[in-house]
Amino acid sequence: MSDDIRIAIQRFAEERTYPWEGAQLQVPDGVEVRLEVPYGSAAGVELTTDLFLPPADRFEGPRPAIVFIHGGGWRAGSPTQFYRQAGMLAALGVIGSCCRYRFAPEFTFPAAVHDVKAAVRWLRANAKELGVDPERIGAAGGSAGGHLAAMLATTAGVAELEGDVGSPGERSDVQLAMPLNPITDMTAFVDGTSLHAAVVQFMGGPPEEIPDAYRLASPLLQVDPRTPPCLLAHGSDDHVVPPSQSERFARALESLGIRQELILVDGVGHGFFNAEPHFTPIYEAMERFVLDLFAPQ
Repeated sequence: MSDDIRIAIQRFAEERTYPWEGAQLQVPDGVEVRLEVPYGSAAGVELTTDLFLPPADRFEGPRPAIVFIHGGGWRAGSPTQFYRQAGMLAALGVIGSCCRYRFAPEFTFPAAVHDVKAAVRWLRANAKELGVDPERIGAAGGSAGGHLAAMLATTAGVAELEGDVGSPGERSDVQLAMPLNPITDMTAFVDGTSLHAAVVQFMGGPPEEIPDAYRLASPLLQVDPRTPPCLLAHGSDDHVVPPSQSERFARALESLGIRQELILVDGVGHGFFNAEPHFTPIYEAMERFVLDLFAPQ
């Protein structure tokens, strides 16, 4: 077992075992873990990602990749949130990149969007070394990370959202997205939720002061025919991010004939997807979605 795998297992245990009812990270045989790999820097902050690479002796040729984006109200959180999904998909031939990004309130919108776009560009810039297929890159995230994953899906090429964090000249578009209990419409979300303060800090002000920024930060309002297929999951009793945020996004995709799948889980609240009995079926849905669209084998 490599040092990075030991550290990854230890970090996961320290951060996740208790809230997720005894969950443990088990890195599949042959999967390589590389922790804290730099993918760019901005405002004096070095940005890093934790990589889960498929077994080199089992897979040949360019591989699909998924950028996993953790939640935490844009103000906190850790890439360990998606270590299990990244490791399990890596065993099936999909490269996983669990990235870090700059937090509010020190860094406001669009800093985090610039960062996750840079994480995608970095995969393309290093496609040869990592074995990445630049035409098969996806994004997944939960809550605030789900918002950022949806932003990747809907804002490719929007100049003010690209930034200059790293790997200039590479594209930031993704070919699928899996936002889990995401915020998709900032203009309809900020009032009346427990995340009100987090949204205002992330955005750098209330909506009445910067309405254009709130519209720009709303993936729902950016959906167009170029938006890739999306898998969404939401709890029907989510009082942090209302399920209507996923439902309206799915309807917008459907209206344009874009493939969309919405899993609405009855009777559960926010962040349900990482604890059993929901972790396994949601992961299996994600796996089916990725394997169907990216066919890594």
